[in-house]
Amino acid sequence: APSASKMAPSPSASAAAMDPAANLVGAGCAGYAEKVPTGAGSVAGMALDPVAVAASNNPILTTLTAAVSGKLNPKVNLVDTLNGGEFTVFAPVDSAFAKIDAATIETLKTDDALLSKILTYHVVPGQITPDKIAGTHATVQGGSVTVTGSKDALMVDGASVICGGVKTKNATVYLIDSVLMPK
Repeated sequence: APSASKMAPSPSASAAAMDPAANLVGAGCAGYAEKVPTGAGSVAGMALDPVAVAASNNPILTTLTAAVSGKLNPKVNLVDTLNGGEFTVFAPVDSAFAKIDAATIETLKTDDALLSKILTYHVVPGQITPDKIAGTHATVQGGSVTVTGSKDALMVDGASVICGGVKTKNATVYLIDSVLMPK
């Protein structure tokens, strides 16, 4: 009898392109995949939802999710905006927000203009894949961010990309280790 492996179709190049983990970059991708191997917050799970929903399911993006959804400052809710277009999002992980002093966090709870400015500085219109991410990109805030390095050593304005190229239904996400401040 023929073996099962001979009966299985060979994987095609298009199947590899559909794999949400196929084009990930960053030294922290393997660690993230180990921490969140399955479910809505995993790389595969995030690919199924719009970016704000995907981020809310990600266990290392709880502070960012609170900031964009009105939980940090009730006057700032960017969920509909983020879910409504094609974006590249530089997403600071929880430990990135932990680096910000407590007084600044308190200010952001009441200064909605400043919080909006900081959050939209992390968002670039259009989805940019890892092979095209190096360079300077205009942000939704109006400033620009510069991405340098390559593959597992990408930097965004001094922040390290932990894991990038994470696909969501409408965005490409780069998890970063620091909160970017508009220049």
